[in-house]
Amino acid sequence: MIASLVVVAARLLSGAQPRWTGCAPSARQRIYFANHTSHLDFVVLWTVLPRAVRALTRPVAARDYWEPTALRRYLAARVFNAVLVDRQDRADQSVLGRAERVEAARHTVECTARALGSRYSLIVFPEGTRGSGAEVGPFKSGLYHLGRLRPDVELVPTYLENLNRILPKGEVVPVPLMASVTFGTPLTLAAGEQRDAFLARARGALLDLRRA
Repeated sequence: MIASLVVVAARLLSGAQPRWTGCAPSARQRIYFANHTSHLDFVVLWTVLPRAVRALTRPVAARDYWEPTALRRYLAARVFNAVLVDRQDRADQSVLGRAERVEAARHTVECTARALGSRYSLIVFPEGTRGSGAEVGPFKSGLYHLGRLRPDVELVPTYLENLNRILPKGEVVPVPLMASVTFGTPLTLAAGEQRDAFLARARGALLDLRRA
């Protein structure tokens, strides 16, 4: 019931329509990786998926945003079945040593990979933080490591258009506008492909959807 209300509200607010340009909807395991400009990003992406696919798709989201209030905790756990992860801000990075930062990042990737299990898909944001929407920022290495840990899972570039205008960074009241969600051609990590080359290729696939 609550999930249905969330779906209806998100669609009314964003008018979002899915564009499956590079693949068709499928319940097979996938990692949808998208640009990140708004707190609405994963909500809208999740709601445009067909119901059967949506039921098996878990957003990966920041614990410090979704745990502070009872409502957010309920939505994250009972509606989205979200995978909540700890993120390192600049203050954390200045306190932690390099080895500790590497270990924290490794732990996050491993927890995220385990969340896939044998049937779930994930929604991730490789930039690691919200941008302005003008550019797609550089990708952090998590997507590469997920691809190495789970080579059986498709990596689907997903471009979100206009959500930064519906709920810009720093705002709390959304403005009803039209948005779109474009799903591109799935990627896989090539044998021997190095991290930087893969991340550049994945980011390029996302940028191609913006220009499409």
